[in-house]
Amino acid sequence: MDRETVGSVSRGRLQVEVRTEGRSEIVQPAGELDHHTAELLRAPLDEAIDRGRVRLVIDCSRLDFCDSTGLNVLLGARLKAEAGGGGVHLAGMQPVVARVFEITGAEAVFTVHDSLEAALSD
Repeated sequence: MDRETVGSVSRGRLQVEVRTEGRSEIVQPAGELDHHTAELLRAPLDEAIDRGRVRLVIDCSRLDFCDSTGLNVLLGARLKAEAGGGGVHLAGMQPVVARVFEITGAEAVFTVHDSLEAALSD
């Protein structure tokens, strides 16, 4: 299996790790995704898409909080990935984060998986 660590960034309440595994770009935000930290997630998502990595798997298992700004970052990445023939898969969402997607109806526009393993095998 092709596995490569691409990078990691951190700013206070949010850390984002990125790696390539097979045909997927795995992005794992950990902590709080909000107005103050959203750019830390937007930048690696945009970079992946710019490199032609349009199958994005967001491992949400360590994401503790997501506000509307974070949701908009993910929606924007979804549009860009789909324009390139790919998509955004969300994996392992914690209940508090899943609730944001449920309330806003955003869960209907993403492919949601129970775990990272399930997202990678899809």
